Amino acid sequence: MGVYHRILAVLLSLVALLFFISCNQQGGRSMFRAENNVEFDTISLVARHHLDGDTANPYCNIEVDFIYPVSSGKMNLDILQQFFIRNTFGAPYDTLAPPDAIQAYVRNYIENYTADAQTYRESADEIRELNNLITGIDVADSEHYTEDFFYSYYESLSDSIVYNHHGVLAFQVKQSNNKGGAASYDSYRNYVLNLNTGRQVTENDIFNAGYDTALQRLIIASLLEQTGAESVEELEDIGFFGVREIVPNQNFLLTDKGIIYTYNKGEYSAYQLDAPQVFIPYEMIFPLLRENSIAAKLADL
Repeated sequence: MGVYHRILAVLLSLVALLFFISCNQQGGRSMFRAENNVEFDTISLVARHHLDGDTANPYCNIEVDFIYPVSSGKMNLDILQQFFIRNTFGAPYDTLAPPDAIQAYVRNYIENYTADAQTYRESADEIRELNNLITGIDVADSEHYTEDFFYSYYESLSDSIVYNHHGVLAFQVKQSNNKGGAASYDSYRNYVLNLNTGRQVTENDIFNAGYDTALQRLIIASLLEQTGAESVEELEDIGFFGVREIVPNQNFLLTDKGIIYTYNKGEYSAYQLDAPQVFIPYEMIFPLLRENSIAAKLADL
């Protein structure tokens, strides 16, 4: 092949590569390429509802960013979508198609906010009546009762794909709620699917019996390393508690590097701290892994 033909071949390869990238960036879809051949799409929705339809009144605001599978080369797509919907929005929605599930979830959120506001109004009216009947005594709870018109609520809900290779699909759901307080509460829920079997992976699937005691030591060691603390006492000084009794909590992710445990605020740490993400590499837990388990296979990559 001459120089001209070699240059032409390289240029054609580059054009083909650019075309492939361009096609995968269109339509809001993303392909997490691996042996799994699972393609995902994203639905984003933002909704705000003011009480009584008056923009001067308090409101509820909800934001949803839902990544969900739209094709699967290994696992039945309907079952896979149902798993994502159930664990993102809840079991009442898992018989619905993804767009319908989001709409139903948002509609229910607004209805619950409206019901909470009505309950607050009724309680406020009762307190006013009592104050009118009992002169000189204010029975209102100064911390919770005001003459103002209820509170505004906020929620954000999203999921993210953490790992999607070698028959393993791991994703995390993040939910943030605020119901009128100064701070929001964030929670993280982790899920791992074995696409070859179509089943969720549990700790009992991947660990030998008695793993919890050995993992406890590794979790504490990881927390010490991440925070720079030199002792459990130092961890407690910065806002952790019950660290010596910490146990695996089933809230984990798998990657080709190791296992990641998430402990939500209030489990073993104060709400002021970020939720700890505890990473333990496979080389530290390999003796604990069940032979031929999905985790053991990832550890051997």
